[in-house]
Amino acid sequence: MNFMLTKEQESFKNEMRELTEKYVTPYASENDKNESFPKVSIDVLSKKGIMGIPYSKNYGGLGLDNVTYVTAVEELSKGCASTGVIMSAHTSLCSWPIAEYGTENQKVKYLTPLAKGEKIGAFGWTESEAGTKTVAVREKDGYILNGKKVLITNSYEASVFVVFAKTDFDNNKLSAFIIEKGTKGFSLGEKEEKMGVRASSTSELIFENCFVPKENLLGEEGKGFEIAMATLNGGRIGVAAQAVGIAQGALDAAINYVKGRVQLGKTIAQFQNTQFVIAELQTKIDAARLMTYRAANMKDLGENYGYMASMAKLFASEVAMEVTTKAVQLFGGNGYSKKFPVERMMRDAKVTEIYEGTSEVQKVVIANYLNIK
Repeated sequence: MNFMLTKEQESFKNEMRELTEKYVTPYASENDKNESFPKVSIDVLSKKGIMGIPYSKNYGGLGLDNVTYVTAVEELSKGCASTGVIMSAHTSLCSWPIAEYGTENQKVKYLTPLAKGEKIGAFGWTESEAGTKTVAVREKDGYILNGKKVLITNSYEASVFVVFAKTDFDNNKLSAFIIEKGTKGFSLGEKEEKMGVRASSTSELIFENCFVPKENLLGEEGKGFEIAMATLNGGRIGVAAQAVGIAQGALDAAINYVKGRVQLGKTIAQFQNTQFVIAELQTKIDAARLMTYRAANMKDLGENYGYMASMAKLFASEVAMEVTTKAVQLFGGNGYSKKFPVERMMRDAKVTEIYEGTSEVQKVVIANYLNIK
């Protein structure tokens, strides 16, 4: 059992750290303030192949493993959680189901530009009420979709959407579809003004008699729920990596701050209480990181990783919230100021406890795996 990254994985992570420090972190505060898409950052990631890390070189990806992928999400999220979620939702939620369930034509047409970063992807799953009310009625050459998805990440920048709709009304079965931006009958709602990850666009997807050709059915008809759940399992590893990155970024900032802040004739870092707080937080971050890497490694090995992904997301997201809150406290009054990054990181951390399944949903998944009745 080896808990260390390989030399190749460690090297890639270091490259991502350098790339983030140069092309991501410097733009994070301004993009958060203006709710601006981090175009400079995403353009660099695309040119470097970062938008398609775990996908085959045959389809424009880097052909690397999922552990390497989550190290990239982690490093990006240290500098800018918005950039981390844009890349993670694109890779885990849109590209993955096409790679896993798509036809060869679909992979060539959609996965290739997604993996190359030429197009951004999104995942249309969430609705305002429990269950799926969006419907797809079969016609001779395709399907007519009607309904609405809410709180969809990457909506304004995405060109490719994986969307789920009910196709079997008697048996309540769903199907998955690939829908392109600009399709007649498909529009976006107003962009949400959010607490955190503000540089990542979020909005409704609205379908009004939207025709989707039959060749855009993803996987088998009636298998949409299974496709969505498998996709979300992988997506939760990405969210866990985001949370680890946010937490580590906040703690790193706090450590740098307390080493320079002088009170009562010595730095805050010299007080034992400060040292104890930081030691405890770093321990929790490392535990969350190991859980995240373990889930990614299980995915690479082809093992059942769903419950591991849920545990990693549950723990890492709660750690991120705790670390960022205490980082603000270590900064004192300055932590409440937008002049310092920790207040943004605290706002960014909260959503990791919510999207791709709330913490409560993760507990249900874990309890079901343990067969607690």
